[in-house]
Amino acid sequence: MDAPQALSALDRRVAGCRACPRLVAWREEVARTKRAAFADWTYWGRPVPGFGPADARLLIVGLAPAAHGGNRTGRMFTGDRSGDVLHRALYDVGLASQPTSVSADDGLVLRGVRVTAPVHCAPPANRPTPGERDTCRPWLVQELRLLRPTLRAVLVLGAFGWQATLPALTEAGWQVPRPRPVFAHGTRVPLDGLDLFGCFHVSQRNTFTGRLTPEMLREALRGAATAAGLT
Repeated sequence: MDAPQALSALDRRVAGCRACPRLVAWREEVARTKRAAFADWTYWGRPVPGFGPADARLLIVGLAPAAHGGNRTGRMFTGDRSGDVLHRALYDVGLASQPTSVSADDGLVLRGVRVTAPVHCAPPANRPTPGERDTCRPWLVQELRLLRPTLRAVLVLGAFGWQATLPALTEAGWQVPRPRPVFAHGTRVPLDGLDLFGCFHVSQRNTFTGRLTPEMLREALRGAATAAGLT
């Protein structure tokens, strides 16, 4: 099985996962009740797999799908304001074919970049538990292993994703320094054949308050893209 086939098979297995009862109940309840603005949508209501090419050189790791974003559209960072911010920046630095991400069939193509999350189901209040994070980790480990031949940089959005990504990198075969590096915006950690970057999450809390500005995000993406050999 070649890399694209293997990654597609992994994505299908992710989408069928029912390992965390609380997350299963929440994602399905949201899909039934919907938000008034999306009443005519058929919600995805399942775990949301990663999105992007199998030969990606840069992996962006978020937190979890939004209840009315990825849980509705079936694609990471698609259909919500966080996705709007991220894809505008990706487009601005030449890593996306368009500045918007509204539905899984909108024609968006990521250039050398794949987007994923350490938790694949929408959690209540956008807060997965540590146990749910750990239960979902094998999916991220498998994704990292499949991407390893081409992967040269990982950009992690937020402290939760950082805490989930470090042990996943270790399990996938990279040597992570001990003690483990602490998350901070602008952090860069060289690993064997891969550079790990930290960036504030593109949450509304961060972007509305100015903690993460568009230029800060573009700068983080440019740095990671350069390390990955994409610019």
